[in-house]
Amino acid sequence: MKKVVIIGAGPAGVTAAYELEKANSGMEVIILEESHAIGGISRTVLYNGNRMDIGGHRFFSKDKSVNDWWENVMPKQGSPTYDDIVLGRTMPLKEGGPDPEKVDRVMLRRNRVSRIYYGKKFFDYPIKMNVQTIKNMGFATTMVAGFSYLKSIFVKKKEDCLENFYINRFGKKLYSMFFEGYTEKLWGRHPRDIAADWGAQRVKGLSIIAIFKDNFRKLFKIGDASKVETSLIEEFDYPKLGPGQLWECACKDACDMGAKLIYGAKVTNVTLDGNKAVSVTYENENNEKVVIECDYVISSMPIKDLVAGMNDVPANVREVAGGLPYRDYVTIGLLLPSINLKNETKLKTLSNIVPDCWIYVQDSGVKLGRIQIYNNWSPYMVKKPEETVWIGLEYFCKEGDEFWNMTEDEWVKFGTEELIKMGVINSADEVLDHHRENVKKAYPAYFDTYDRIDEVTSYLSTIENLYCVGRNGQHRYNNMDHSMVTSFESVKNILNGVTDKTNVWNVNTEKVYHEEKGEN
Repeated sequence: MKKVVIIGAGPAGVTAAYELEKANSGMEVIILEESHAIGGISRTVLYNGNRMDIGGHRFFSKDKSVNDWWENVMPKQGSPTYDDIVLGRTMPLKEGGPDPEKVDRVMLRRNRVSRIYYGKKFFDYPIKMNVQTIKNMGFATTMVAGFSYLKSIFVKKKEDCLENFYINRFGKKLYSMFFEGYTEKLWGRHPRDIAADWGAQRVKGLSIIAIFKDNFRKLFKIGDASKVETSLIEEFDYPKLGPGQLWECACKDACDMGAKLIYGAKVTNVTLDGNKAVSVTYENENNEKVVIECDYVISSMPIKDLVAGMNDVPANVREVAGGLPYRDYVTIGLLLPSINLKNETKLKTLSNIVPDCWIYVQDSGVKLGRIQIYNNWSPYMVKKPEETVWIGLEYFCKEGDEFWNMTEDEWVKFGTEELIKMGVINSADEVLDHHRENVKKAYPAYFDTYDRIDEVTSYLSTIENLYCVGRNGQHRYNNMDHSMVTSFESVKNILNGVTDKTNVWNVNTEKVYHEEKGEN
């Protein structure tokens, strides 16, 4: 029996295990997970009956195979009523953690509402060219933005950095208002110092023209909604108890089919013999080293750590991998009796709060990057959704810096002061409960040695039985669906004896999303 070692139980690792077992491959599948949680940054955190979605995860893809996979693991609810999906009365919240044995596997259909907070005003995201936007911007600013955009149509900048990528699509004025500040918060670098690759993978088809087309389509109810740019979708699916519930269910299914999951397994080495990986070494919770001989390795661990633990790696590859940067972040969950942001839309919400899933904070006057309102992701995320508002404050930082090392009490004080400054709450006394989550290597970054990453990927591709998958496994800012597809392709290669990794590395590298083109 051949043995496959999968490093990491995030979306990519769980998908790979599930696919191998579903295919009745006859292989022994072992998943090594350093933590005690399934889902990576797509996990659900439970604290005092309230749940946190680490980073915010919409389940939406134009890749049919991905949508079918999700629905096979967790069926959609169908056509839920208002009470079903907003008030949660027909499916009572069950106490305890998101244990797949104890909760219904249900996907809810959610409204995708996001806004930008800029200059103490709220703008739709993506920006809508409507009366409210013009009113918020003011006539003078609107004119400047319009002429700036017209200039960008005729005078294109060389896309050698993220700043120029944005300016070419939105004009300099809109870029400075709605992209520059937030991007610098996220990456800790100015957009002019970041490779345009990030925009090519995350923004791609989004532009002023795309926004106008979408507004026109909605106004006159024409065109094919399935061809809407990913950033413009208005609805998405969401697991009843947050994203982690789906990955926990999928992992359980994989284990029921034969896979083995080992928690607390920190991978330290992948041993090579020529152009093959022959074993994986991990440290268990007793600090004991365990060696597993293997026939295949599917790795979703950060490339930086993977290469550092490999033998006989060329010096240039070790140098580039060692210099690959990451961005970390901290999420502060705050339980409040209410917030000052009232619902002025036609969408129904609990306690008349705004319907936003998240609010992007572009204003440079605060360090806060984004606010999640967990009530609106799913009412089951909140212990008492009709009485309290459970929000998450997201701050981007670097592991080990002054913000990363702040205590939870310091973070709560800092966060509440910024919310008061923004007018979201009135007083720190309104905080009923709180919880902090630090997330390492959440975002693979596109600077420092990233411009030489091809040296690393080319070398890793020569190792016949090693497949790098997922966001950190490829050092690529993939969405969940793209991470899953890297595993789909890897498993196909393993089952068919294909050693060429081109199909795996090519996922989400085109200038236009394969999902935006409607391909499967």
